[in-house]
Amino acid sequence: MTIKLEKVRPLFLDESWVAESEIWGEDLDWQPREKIRIAAPSGKGKTLLTHILYGLRRDHDGSVRFFGEELHAAGERGLSALRRGRVAIVFQDMRLFAHLNALDNIDIKASLTGALDRARIDDQAGRLDVAKALHRPCSTLSLGEQQRVAIVRALAQPFDWLLLDEPFSHLDEKMARAAGGLIEEVCEERSAGFVLTSLGGTNNLPIDREYLL
Repeated sequence: MTIKLEKVRPLFLDESWVAESEIWGEDLDWQPREKIRIAAPSGKGKTLLTHILYGLRRDHDGSVRFFGEELHAAGERGLSALRRGRVAIVFQDMRLFAHLNALDNIDIKASLTGALDRARIDDQAGRLDVAKALHRPCSTLSLGEQQRVAIVRALAQPFDWLLLDEPFSHLDEKMARAAGGLIEEVCEERSAGFVLTSLGGTNNLPIDREYLL
């Protein structure tokens, strides 16, 4: 599934940002299985771009197309179908339900997408060292544990593209490598691509194309 950006530009963005960006206002085509990294300092719109790609923001010019179909022309039903089976996301702020335990947060997403596989969830949680945290309320987890739970939640559903908004920001080097290895493995298994935002560096994942935001 191709992602095509056609002169996407947030309505409120400073003109100097547009002039310096390799994303805003450009025409871009990202092919299936491509590994894309978007690098920028804090406050330059990485989360904004991720939310635009996920269909959460409409305050922009231009268009985003998944497999030839304009994102917002699909309507709410089309967006829901896209998010159930073709696009997964790891939010920068995780967006876990604090009053639920970690497993319930993962199960909700997995069951909604028809991909509930408890053995796989347990295996991935073990690899990211959060197996013992699965039955604890998310409000009691550290930010690093929450981030790893959010990664397992995203990987628990089907997807052709995985959106990763600074997914390693709360992880130490060892755990970031483990998370990156797991993400790479699942993307390869599903012939999926990803769009990763970061402050800079390699981020523990192989990259095909890199852009400055």
